[in-house]
Amino acid sequence: MRPDTPAENVDHTAEAARLERTAGLYPEDAEALLLRAAAHLELSGDRPAAAALYDRLLASDAELESPYLVRALKASNLWEYGHEAEARAIIDGIRAAAPRDPAPWVIVGESLEAHDELEQAHETFTEAVRLLLTDVPEPPAAAHPLLFGRHRVRRMLGAAHDEWDALADTVHSLPVTLDELHDPKRVWSLGSENPAELEAEISRLRAEVGAYRTALSRPFPVAVLHWPADELTELLEAYPSLAAEYPSHEEHLAAIEAALRELASSGTPNLGIVPGTVPSYEAFAASEGTTPDDADLLPQYATTLAARGRALPWPPQRSAPCWCGSGRAYGECHGV
Repeated sequence: MRPDTPAENVDHTAEAARLERTAGLYPEDAEALLLRAAAHLELSGDRPAAAALYDRLLASDAELESPYLVRALKASNLWEYGHEAEARAIIDGIRAAAPRDPAPWVIVGESLEAHDELEQAHETFTEAVRLLLTDVPEPPAAAHPLLFGRHRVRRMLGAAHDEWDALADTVHSLPVTLDELHDPKRVWSLGSENPAELEAEISRLRAEVGAYRTALSRPFPVAVLHWPADELTELLEAYPSLAAEYPSHEEHLAAIEAALRELASSGTPNLGIVPGTVPSYEAFAASEGTTPDDADLLPQYATTLAARGRALPWPPQRSAPCWCGSGRAYGECHGV
């Protein structure tokens, strides 16, 4: 399913089943695929089936990339179909664990907000921004929803602006200001019976979503393949003929950055980097009925990884870790 497929044309149950089958074929991607399947089940109204998928992930022997995100999504889903006590217990556990990933904090805060627990939502968002953004020179994009959620809840509570709200205003990029976007009267107007109020609100909402149309017009990023140093060494030992594509690891990294900058300068949006591994590349070659030493297979492999949600967006923020894995900030490494 393309991200720009109209919602009314989506068979969420069938899409969830397709994603579950795909997860069986690609166990290394099972976490991402099953989370998407659970989201479709929630949209279809089958929340118990979605909960079963979350439980399946949490009970798996495989180490999860985002265990607290899975728990947060499970809690949010449980609360929506009457399991409030269990959901609250999971939420308390996540807050006590204080994960360094913004995503579970966002889900927990928005779940509390959705159930009118505004004070608890405010405390959750505040805990998260203090934990993740104190003394951070530039808030990463993944943390922006924390600032926006906190700003929104504080508007609902009638709280005065503070330094975190000012930071939220700074990173907000849409033409409609956060104060207007989070005005409680806008929420009330959506329930109005006055056609003029509804029309005005619909016009504002159309203006706000316009900025996202370009990003949503592609099913996956235009991605460039990145071989980490140990994987590239293993690849060239197994398939020496590919050395013509990769004279050295340093040249490989430089070529990635140069290619992405050239694409960006030509106006190509939604760029990304996909890390490759030799076992998955060999499996892909076998599925295509060819051998891994076929250099023409490399871009197809990158596209397939991107379509499976493995791409990392490029460029990172200058203060974020560089995509190459050096451990240095992007602005001090390949972003120089």
